[in-house]
Amino acid sequence: MVKPQVAGAVTANARVDRTSAIELVDVAKEYTVHGEVVHAVKGVSLDIAEGEFFSLLGPSGCGKTTTMRMIAGFEDPTRGVVRLYGQDVTDVPPNRRDVNMVFQSYALFPHMNVWENVAFGLKRRKVAAQEIKTRVGEILEVVGLTGREKRRPREMSGGQQQRVALARALVNRPRALLLDEPLGALDLKLRHTMQIELKRIQREVGITFVYVTHDQSEALTMSDRIAVMNDGVVEQLAGPREIYEQPATAFVAGFIGTSNLINGTVSAVDGAHAVLSLGSDDRILIPSGSAPGQGEAAVITVRPEKITIARQRRDQEVSQVRGTVSEVVYLGTYNSYVVTLDGGAEVTVFEQNAMDGTSTAERGDSVWLSWRPQHSYALRGA
Repeated sequence: MVKPQVAGAVTANARVDRTSAIELVDVAKEYTVHGEVVHAVKGVSLDIAEGEFFSLLGPSGCGKTTTMRMIAGFEDPTRGVVRLYGQDVTDVPPNRRDVNMVFQSYALFPHMNVWENVAFGLKRRKVAAQEIKTRVGEILEVVGLTGREKRRPREMSGGQQQRVALARALVNRPRALLLDEPLGALDLKLRHTMQIELKRIQREVGITFVYVTHDQSEALTMSDRIAVMNDGVVEQLAGPREIYEQPATAFVAGFIGTSNLINGTVSAVDGAHAVLSLGSDDRILIPSGSAPGQGEAAVITVRPEKITIARQRRDQEVSQVRGTVSEVVYLGTYNSYVVTLDGGAEVTVFEQNAMDGTSTAERGDSVWLSWRPQHSYALRGA
């Protein structure tokens, strides 16, 4: 298959310093509903590199799909500029933009077989018959559908239909592919399988993917970078690891996986660490470079799997807080504990199950929670 030329690979935390495939400059979208102005997107700026797998992640109504539709040309921005490969396409209709879009519904033609569905766009563009044969054959091999050319959509599973829709979009060789929650209709196990397949296909064809999803694990699994959106704005734009380990805001910390938020006041700054005091024996150590100054309020986040639960206080230089186990839930590979701290805050702890299946603590037990200083992250503007 002839692939677009993509210079190098995009790493998870890469700065966009290659060819820009898609640029949004202060793009906003407003609607008037029953005389009231609704701000769906509030001045979003993005720079998506060529060959990047880029995700727009957020809850329903956050503006992610509206943002994608403005990239595709299905929505006109109220203000701002949309560029594709440096060209201003803000006022260019969808059929003249070199992008294709894949929807959750697939929108396959039920009376056509796989081959006919995939070849449809090429035939409309009057591509030569031999080239159609070659390109359709190549893309069906990429998506793993060789040998199923004669099947109709009703004879295929949801995952196979999704592959047909993907092949139909890719066979036209767009410079960017936009995917609006394409795995949403699949069951959980198949969705996980298709996440890996989509990433493989994207690497193989080498074009830019822009992916809209509300599923955090989906975005973390596939993306080179993620824009986490909330209420029409981008709250954080970074690689999956940075977004998970160093969330920029309380919203991001809460939306991406499970996170604990703990409030306190910085009582001291000593060398590499700031100390957040919660009680006479409790303390949380924060890397001083990311912590507020002495006497200032702070909100820190720590992930449940970073925390150790024990019945005794540790002597090591770690964050340590005391509390009472209020809930224990068995989840197969790990136990989930909810611990109520002496100050009233609740902290969730994930502990991998021991080989004998026993729990470290039971409901009502007094315990100590501890974690390394680098796992406390102070949230900006919280």
